[in-house]
Amino acid sequence: MGLLGKIKGLFNRRAEEAENVYRPDWEEERLKRDDIDMHDNTQREHYVKACMEQMAEASRELDTLGGEYNLVTSYLTDMEEIEAQSDEIKEQIRSYASKIIELETSREKLDKKRRIMKPEDYLRMERIEQYMPEGYKRLKEAEDYQVLVKKDMGRLEGERHAYYYRKNELENSMRNMKGITFMTVGSMLFLALMLTVIGAAWQLDVSLGYAIAVLVAASTLAFVYVRFHESQRELVKVEKGINKIVLLHNTVKIRYVNNTNLLEYLYVKYNVNSSNELKKLWDKYLEENIHREQEKQMEQDMDSNEAALIKLLRSCNIADPNLWLHQVRALIDSKEMVEIRHGLIIRRQKLRKQMEYNAKAAQEAQDEVKDIVAKYPEYAERILNLVSDYEKALA
Repeated sequence: MGLLGKIKGLFNRRAEEAENVYRPDWEEERLKRDDIDMHDNTQREHYVKACMEQMAEASRELDTLGGEYNLVTSYLTDMEEIEAQSDEIKEQIRSYASKIIELETSREKLDKKRRIMKPEDYLRMERIEQYMPEGYKRLKEAEDYQVLVKKDMGRLEGERHAYYYRKNELENSMRNMKGITFMTVGSMLFLALMLTVIGAAWQLDVSLGYAIAVLVAASTLAFVYVRFHESQRELVKVEKGINKIVLLHNTVKIRYVNNTNLLEYLYVKYNVNSSNELKKLWDKYLEENIHREQEKQMEQDMDSNEAALIKLLRSCNIADPNLWLHQVRALIDSKEMVEIRHGLIIRRQKLRKQMEYNAKAAQEAQDEVKDIVAKYPEYAERILNLVSDYEKALA
């Protein structure tokens, strides 16, 4: 069918009166040949081509609008089909629609209260999931042990300083005892010399002085001897204690170094700075998995109910059942259905007006070409050839 025949066929489907035609402000700017010299080939061809362009543009617009018009009409027909179903079918439709709305509401609530975990943190925890929660326990134990080892090292360090302090005291005491011994012996000898000189010079009996000097010196030396040997015995014990502390300190230090290396390895392995950080990430990971499992279950339930609703609507001869998945509330709310119907009716009215306007524009262009052919028969063949060439170019 040629372009003229196609346009003519479109005209025959007009259903409204001419006064309802969509009329923009520029409608009156129609094709006119008052100022066209039809005997001039160039002007005549330009004018005929302009008419053909008008018909082609109107045809394209009618095709587009016609598709949209049929789609809107199909939606309205679907609504009528749904309303015409039996009460049992309607109840099934409302049941599926209610479940879908309920699932959507639950999913929105879940999204609102959900603590978002960074994707990189989730992937990191997913990689070390096989080591958890034993990995956390091991890291926590290593940190706790590190604290105990530090305390032991601090206690041993304190005891070591105490032993060294006591050792210095004992060594000073022993040196003092030696000094007292020398002073006692020297004093006794000096006193004996003085008594001898006094006895010889004044012919006195100084035997009592000798006895007292010897008694004092003996007592002093006995005290010094006892204290010196007590300090010496204690010094031996202190030195043994120091050796024991050093050995314990070295052992604890080895444990500390090994545990420190273990902690550094675990921190690198789990990419954290502490067991608390690992625990928080693990708890978030578990919570994230729960949410994801809930979402997965909701998605499965949603898919199941949507598939069942589509199947049911398809059995009701609904042309586009998938459309109702985006407006399920209308299936259970009559007010919502009325609003949608009202919107569709308005859309169809506007589409009809646009279609009628384009149909009229195409009809006028077609009539104009026919009129030129009728009034200028001498150019009819050229005009028809021009129309034919134009149709071939569009094909």
